[in-house]
Amino acid sequence: MQKLLTRIFTRLMKSWSWILLILLTIGIKWASWYPDWVEKNYSLGLYPWISKAQRYLFGWIPFSVGDLFYAFLVLVILFQTWKFFRLLFRRKLTRAMFRESLQQGIFFLLFIYVFFNLLWGLNYNRKGIADQLSLTVKPYELADLDTLTNALQEQLNLYAPLVTEAQRDSFNKKSRLFHGATAAYKAAAEQYPFLGYSPASVKPSLFSYLGNYLGFQGYYNPFSGEGQVNTTIPRFLEPFVTAHEIAHQIGYARENEANFVAFLACKEYASTAFRYSLYLDMYGYALGEVYRRDTALARSFQEKVHPQVKKDQQEYRRFLLSHQNPVEEIVMWGYGHFLRANNQPAGKRSYNEVVAWLVAYYKKFGVEKLKG
Repeated sequence: MQKLLTRIFTRLMKSWSWILLILLTIGIKWASWYPDWVEKNYSLGLYPWISKAQRYLFGWIPFSVGDLFYAFLVLVILFQTWKFFRLLFRRKLTRAMFRESLQQGIFFLLFIYVFFNLLWGLNYNRKGIADQLSLTVKPYELADLDTLTNALQEQLNLYAPLVTEAQRDSFNKKSRLFHGATAAYKAAAEQYPFLGYSPASVKPSLFSYLGNYLGFQGYYNPFSGEGQVNTTIPRFLEPFVTAHEIAHQIGYARENEANFVAFLACKEYASTAFRYSLYLDMYGYALGEVYRRDTALARSFQEKVHPQVKKDQQEYRRFLLSHQNPVEEIVMWGYGHFLRANNQPAGKRSYNEVVAWLVAYYKKFGVEKLKG
């Protein structure tokens, strides 16, 4: 394997490959400064063809090809790192070998950067859902937040007693969960054609249990076009998480936008379980923003939620506490910097910014449009 990888790198690292990668890197950076161009030519032009091709290619495979790719990539990096430091400690690392390792490292990073952006990452720089719906997303007042939280809580309390244990148990069969999320986008596409999603390619993450300790509930693999869901999280979270990952698949890269797109999809789907999952998630984000501004108001909201909601909130807190560890903090720190590097200056708090989209949405279309 080592000889094969060395041979591949040797062939790739020709002078023309370096020139091509550098030119593509410059081109990607240039394009990122022009959201209109990205929206028209990439997000609504090239990317839909790329994503459909990926899902046709890998969607039929029952396991996550992207997860196997990630596992292989991690093993290669670990092996090469171990090999480098073994030579270093044995004092066998020559300047020529160091220079070669440095060149390989830079080439590898450029290669990943270019393909990440060409296959999906340029969507971080598109105009996005706010432009498509002509929403004016701007800072909001506490009164706006109060109106939003009230509306979300009303819907949350409505659906809380309607979700039966049998409906929750049905998600133990993940095909039902994924088919439901696909149906949600089909329903949403009737009103919002740009949310069309076909073919489907959502799969359980092979690293679900590990994900509980690293802090992720789902993720999108731009190299395979697959959406992965951590299927060991509490079941009431799974519908919205699945819808969120599909939003990434159809080209909404930023986390606040993916949350808002998932809101639009789940709201249009006539499933009490999906709507409950939606409103539980959105209410959590809105309540968190209320807490940041007025803790007394936030407590008053919590006093009025349905007992089932309180039970699920407690279960989620126990779940998070039971998997808390120092590694998660490091991973989330790195992830926050990744988000900032990709047009999301708020880092991890980018997820919470969906609140601004929801406020803009109800101000344009009315509070009634928040209801499923």
